[in-house]
Amino acid sequence: MTRPLWAPWRVIYIEQTGSEDGCVFCLEAEDALGDDSLVVHRGDTTIVLLNKFPYSSGHLMVSPLRHVGSLDELDDGEALELHRLTVRSLEALRAISNPDAFNVGWNLGFAAGGSIAQHLHEHVVPRWSGDTNFMPVLADVKVVPEHLLATRDRLREAFAA
Repeated sequence: MTRPLWAPWRVIYIEQTGSEDGCVFCLEAEDALGDDSLVVHRGDTTIVLLNKFPYSSGHLMVSPLRHVGSLDELDDGEALELHRLTVRSLEALRAISNPDAFNVGWNLGFAAGGSIAQHLHEHVVPRWSGDTNFMPVLADVKVVPEHLLATRDRLREAFAA
């Protein structure tokens, strides 16, 4: 017997896809710490925010505030803060959810898998031994056990510590 899996929050993605004006990173930076914002931390030149459609709980993206599409466009201060906030993201995720490992990397350009090619960003994805990796393979489903805003609140506390 097949049992349905429900992900009612996905309807927001379906209804909004292609209708947003502007860049998600620029828009999130404007509303950096608002109630609906997924921004976890705002630095001087960089933001850390939760991926709205994550691969796992705590899937973060680190992005410059400035709208740039390639690494060679970053100035030294932006590059340094991006790196430091990526390291800080690892520390915060370890503090709140104790992952066994991480996938960290850039999607540079549309063909690399980045749906937002014009504003570079680095992904920080926590991973656990025995996690739900089989779900996308067998059922085209991702399991995220905690609501994004709850994860955001815990990460904001960890960044503030």
